[in-house]
Amino acid sequence: MLNFDFAKGYLLEDDFVQLRPLRIEDVPYLLDIANEPDIWKYSFVKGDGAKNLTTYIQTAIDQRKAKKEYPFIVYDKVKEQYAGSTRYCEIMPSLSAIRLGYTWYGSKYRGTGLNKHCKYLMFEFAFETMGVERIGMGAYVENEISIAAMQSVGCKKEGILRGIFPAITGEGRTDGVLLSILKNEWFEEEKFKLQAKLRG
Repeated sequence: MLNFDFAKGYLLEDDFVQLRPLRIEDVPYLLDIANEPDIWKYSFVKGDGAKNLTTYIQTAIDQRKAKKEYPFIVYDKVKEQYAGSTRYCEIMPSLSAIRLGYTWYGSKYRGTGLNKHCKYLMFEFAFETMGVERIGMGAYVENEISIAAMQSVGCKKEGILRGIFPAITGEGRTDGVLLSILKNEWFEEEKFKLQAKLRG
């Protein structure tokens, strides 16, 4: 079993970023980012506009209540601004496995190192406090930037889900790329490699 309580308000932070539980009151903080033209390009769940974003956040909160997901809002402590959202999802206590997903940041926060700080905090908490054995991630096969970002924090490609997503063109289907990082990989190597990248 995992050492995790969905009712607790977990706070993950370092000197650069803070992740706190997502609340419905966060809609105004994220609305401008959610309205950026490319933010939902590789997402089959859309959160653009106040109505869609409210539904998106409420659904995430409901999933937390159902003990399936745990969503965060991301705060950039350097810029002193909210930067986006991410979450633990597909939490499977019986398998000691989780997935990280639904991650999106405003354009001015990408390429700043923010994502690496977020992933470090989420990996560290999941492996060292929750006690998970495996963290899975995934992306549209066309989303090369996201796939490269996952690999840069220690995730390894492990397979393809054929035709899993509606195509971004709106016609037909497209594949998903599966990636993961394992507990032994984290403790033996990837934790220290990621720490070095954060220091650099």
